[in-house]
Amino acid sequence: MFDSLHEPARTPAHPSRSAAEQLSPAFPQRAAWGTAGNLRAWQAAALTLYGESNPRDFLAVATPGAGKTTFALRVATELLTRGEVRQVTVVAPTEHLKTQWADAAARVGISLDPNFRNAQGHLGSHYDGVALTYAQIGANPELHRERTRARDTLVILDEVHHAGDSRSWGDGVIRAFEGAARRLSLTGTPFRSDTAAIPFITYEADAEGIRRSKADYTYGYGDALRDGVVRPVMFLAYSGEMTWRTSAGDEVSARLGEPLTKDMIAQAWRTALSPEGEWIPAVLKAADTRLTEVRRSVPDAGGLVIATDQASARAYAKQLRAITGQAPIVVLSDDAGAGEKIEEFSAGTQRWMVAVRMVSEGVDVPRLAVGVYATATATPLFFAQAVGRFVRARRRGETASVFVPSVPVLLGLAGELEVERDHALDRPRRENEDGLDDAALEQANRNEKASDDLAGPGYQALGAQASFDHVLFDGGAFGTGGEVGSQMESDFLAIPGLMETDEMASALRAHQSNHLRRSGSTAAHEHAERQVVDHREVARLRKELNQLVSAWSRRSGTPHAVVHTRLRQHSGGPEVPQATAEELRSRVAKVRDWFVGRP
Repeated sequence: MFDSLHEPARTPAHPSRSAAEQLSPAFPQRAAWGTAGNLRAWQAAALTLYGESNPRDFLAVATPGAGKTTFALRVATELLTRGEVRQVTVVAPTEHLKTQWADAAARVGISLDPNFRNAQGHLGSHYDGVALTYAQIGANPELHRERTRARDTLVILDEVHHAGDSRSWGDGVIRAFEGAARRLSLTGTPFRSDTAAIPFITYEADAEGIRRSKADYTYGYGDALRDGVVRPVMFLAYSGEMTWRTSAGDEVSARLGEPLTKDMIAQAWRTALSPEGEWIPAVLKAADTRLTEVRRSVPDAGGLVIATDQASARAYAKQLRAITGQAPIVVLSDDAGAGEKIEEFSAGTQRWMVAVRMVSEGVDVPRLAVGVYATATATPLFFAQAVGRFVRARRRGETASVFVPSVPVLLGLAGELEVERDHALDRPRRENEDGLDDAALEQANRNEKASDDLAGPGYQALGAQASFDHVLFDGGAFGTGGEVGSQMESDFLAIPGLMETDEMASALRAHQSNHLRRSGSTAAHEHAERQVVDHREVARLRKELNQLVSAWSRRSGTPHAVVHTRLRQHSGGPEVPQATAEELRSRVAKVRDWFVGRP
C-alpha cells in the first residue's frame, strides 16, 4: 500500500510526494467547494486500491472535472519515489493536452517534455518523461517501444478510448507499450459505441455473452453530482420552423422537434445551424442573456459555442460580436497558437469563445458556464465530452446551462447524462445507431473544414425561425413552448446563476405551474369566446406530449406504446391523433407528475 509520509525536499526536476499531496484535487483548476487541500474521497479510495492491488494495468473511469489528472500524478509520484518506475510517458488526444499535462506534472516535480518530436529520437536527460499524442505513437511505434523498454516506464493513457480510433493507432499503442512496467488508463466519458477493442482494457462477458469493459475504479457523473464535485446541467431546447431546398429542387418546410423521418430531422437540424438563418442568432442572443444573468453572481463566467465547421464558427463569432459588442475568441485547429488562445480565455474574463470540436474533450476552462451546442455531431461520446466542458464546479451552487436544438437524439442524450455506459464488444449493430458511430466522429474531428454529412449535394437552407421549446433539468422537463422573447423564455433565462440543485428544480417547477395556469386560463377564455377547435394548440399539445412520453420512456425503460396506454387509461379518450385538447392537457400533466415523483 502507498504510504503517506512526506519525503525530504527535492529539486523541481524530481518527483515530490509532498507537492503531489498539496496539488488541488481538481488541478489545473481550483478545487470544488469543500475539497481544497485534500484528496477527494474517490481519489483517495482509488489510490488505496491501486497501492493494494499493485497492478500492471489499471483503468480509472471518472467524470470530467472529477480530478483524473491529480489521481494519475499521485500514482506517478509514488511509483517514481519508490523506484518502481524510472520514467513517465503520458499519451493524450491533442497537442494542447500535452502541454496541460506537462504543466500539471511540473507542479509535483515531474519534468515532462510536451515538445518532443519523433524525428529527434532521444529525450533530453533533464526530463523525467514525455507527453505525446496518440497520432505520434501511431506514426512511429517502434521508436516509443525502444524508449519504453530502455527504462521501466509508467504509461498514462489519457482518454484511452482514442487508442481504438484506428487500426494504426490501436496497433501502435500495443506495439509501443506492451513492454511497459505499468499502464494507467484514464477516461472521463462513455466508451466508444463501435466494437473496436481498446488496448490494455479488460473485457468480461455479461449474462448475454457480450464482452464489456471492466473498470478497476469508476466515479461517474451521478456520483460526482451527489458529492458536489460537478455542476448539474440545465438544457434549454429550441425548436422552430425550418425551410430548405432538397437536391431534387423541392422546397420543404418542417418544424424542428416534431416527429419526422431521419433524413428530414437531419436536414431540419442542418438548416437550424445555418449561419444565414434566424435560428442561430436568436439562440445566441438567448444564450448571451443567460450568461449575463449567471455573471451577476459568477462575474468571470464564460460561454462556449461548439460549431460544426470553421466557416460556421467564424460566422457565429461575427454574430456574437454584433450581439455583445465584444469580439469572441475563435479557436480553430489550423490556427497557430490555438492552445494559447484557450489558455488566454481560461485565465481571462471574456464573455465568449467559439470553437470547432477541439475544445470538446479534456480541455480545462473551469469558468465555462454557458454553452451552445451548434454542431451536427450526435454521438453519445462527443455529446458527453462536449457537456463535460461545462460541469467543472468551482463553488457551491453553480449550474451549467447548455442550449441545444430540439432534436430527439440530443434530448435523449441529455436525459441520459447520468447513465454510465461500458464499452461493449460482440454486440450486433442496431438500425437506430445510424449516425451515432464514434469512428465516424473521429474522422470528422480530423477535418474541420467542411460539414456535408447531413445533407447531400444540392441542399440549400432557405429559412430558419427559432422558438423556445422547454428546459430539461434533473430528470424533468419544464416549459410548454413559446416564442423567442416571450415571458416564458424570459423567466427561464432569468433563473439565478447560483442555486442549489433542489432550489433550481423548485424554481423551474414554479415557472412551469405559473405558465400552465396562465395558458389554462387563456385557453378557457378563448374556448368560451369562440367554441371552436384551435388546431394550432392541439398540434402544440401533441408535440409536447410526444416529447414528454419519449423522455419518460427513456428514463423509466417503458416502451412508448405502454406509456401512451397508461395515459389513456388515466384521462380517457382516443389515441393521440384523435384526442381533444383537454384530454391532451390531462395526459401532459400526468407525465409531469411522474417526473416529480407524484403517482
